[in-house]
Amino acid sequence: MGKIGFDNDKYLEEQKKFILERVEMFDGKLYLECGGKLLFDYHAQRVLPGFDTNDKMKVFQSFKDKIDVIICIHAGDIEHRKMRSDFGISYDTDVFKMIDDFASWGIKANKVVITRYQGEKSANTFADMLTRRGINVYFHKPIMGYPDNVDMVVSDEGYGSNPYIPTDAPVVIVTAPGPGSGKLATCLSQVYHDFRAGKKSGYAKFESFPIWSLPIDHPVNIAYEAATADIGDYNMIDHFYVSATGKISVNYNRDMEAYPLLKSILDKITGGAFNYNSPTDMGVNRLGFGIIDDEVVREAGKQEIVRRYYRSACEYAQGIGTKETVQRSQDIMTKAGLSCDYRPTVKPAMDALEDAIARGKSKDGIACAAAIQLNDGRFVTGHNSPLMHASSALVLNALKVLAGIDKSVNLIPHQVIDNVFAMKRDILRGRGISLNLDETLICLAMSAAINDEAKRALDMLPQLRGCESHMSHIPSAGDSSGLRKLGINVTSEPKFPSNNMRNF
Repeated sequence: MGKIGFDNDKYLEEQKKFILERVEMFDGKLYLECGGKLLFDYHAQRVLPGFDTNDKMKVFQSFKDKIDVIICIHAGDIEHRKMRSDFGISYDTDVFKMIDDFASWGIKANKVVITRYQGEKSANTFADMLTRRGINVYFHKPIMGYPDNVDMVVSDEGYGSNPYIPTDAPVVIVTAPGPGSGKLATCLSQVYHDFRAGKKSGYAKFESFPIWSLPIDHPVNIAYEAATADIGDYNMIDHFYVSATGKISVNYNRDMEAYPLLKSILDKITGGAFNYNSPTDMGVNRLGFGIIDDEVVREAGKQEIVRRYYRSACEYAQGIGTKETVQRSQDIMTKAGLSCDYRPTVKPAMDALEDAIARGKSKDGIACAAAIQLNDGRFVTGHNSPLMHASSALVLNALKVLAGIDKSVNLIPHQVIDNVFAMKRDILRGRGISLNLDETLICLAMSAAINDEAKRALDMLPQLRGCESHMSHIPSAGDSSGLRKLGINVTSEPKFPSNNMRNF
């Protein structure tokens, strides 16, 4: 395992305590807007070594008897089949996934609000599917003049026109598949109805980044800018907080810009009882208090900044990103005093590529290579061949090193590879028959049943989790899938392995 810079237990205890203390500030009801990922937060895990990807859900599970859940989804996102790039699923599909995810943690999520609804047929179909499965569905229509016309928004024709969503627990998690889903408006609509009924409920925001208690130029906070380069977020000093407390706090541009208007809306709802003085005051994030080794998380933040540059460059090459995002990522990396060479696996991967080319170790004249840094600091490389993709060779080579197996040993018998080749070529009519990583891992598992060395290698797979890797080319879907499942943090040059326009 690599060095740990974050204490999970310390964070979980602090975060639970702080949220429950916030509930006590109000009349026993807190609407908690949750941004970012509640589950599988790999960005947080990468920049805060020691963080569990499901920490947020662990916090909620620790007081699940005090929780209700409202899931928001924008009707337009249903209509246009908006996708989550991290999971490769649509927002409406993700709502079902979120309901199941909450249930697996012992938390019931049976309320969904479709926001900015204007009679979309796809939204009606989606609502019907939810209703048939026992989920309560609510529709919030667009509010004229939202959000600038405060008098209109905070009225019976504004928030008052939205149906009230009944909840029983003191903490109401308001979450969504992604940004722009209407979480804030849903929270404020609920607070409006509560105040009209004489109940002084409250609002707070639960987001991970930027970490308000870290300096604005801390690599972990700069990594947040790199992660949101596509939408242009940038960190700012919360001058509202400085004015109120004399202390420095960090927030980001959209929250800072929205705060004056949000304060006006809350003041009007509560009759001036709104008791937050800054965007920082609205938040309940305690991530910074879980950091136990600043040097470790600084280094992790720097690595993430470089990783994000490579990701933006590859997405542009694939036609799913923009040149502006690449330039912004480059500028952020430069601002942090970093370059691509700062990533330790880049040079070994490119050296391996040059070696493969020089020795003619390529498939059909196309050479690809990859490098990985094991958790003990050792580097291992691999290149493609007529048998395997570069990522397949890399993983097998790394397993041999970890298991102390001689590099000349074939972990997968040729008979197994030949049979897979024949199936891909003759039955599936595949264009490429060399094994991608997903296929290689299956073959290795089969071989482990009859080969002791393959079994030893297979047992080493968990030790690859969290390792850093770099590739000389954009990996195929099968390679990307295998690397992601193994938990390897991979970057690649923004190049395809060949100029062939077909999928490889």
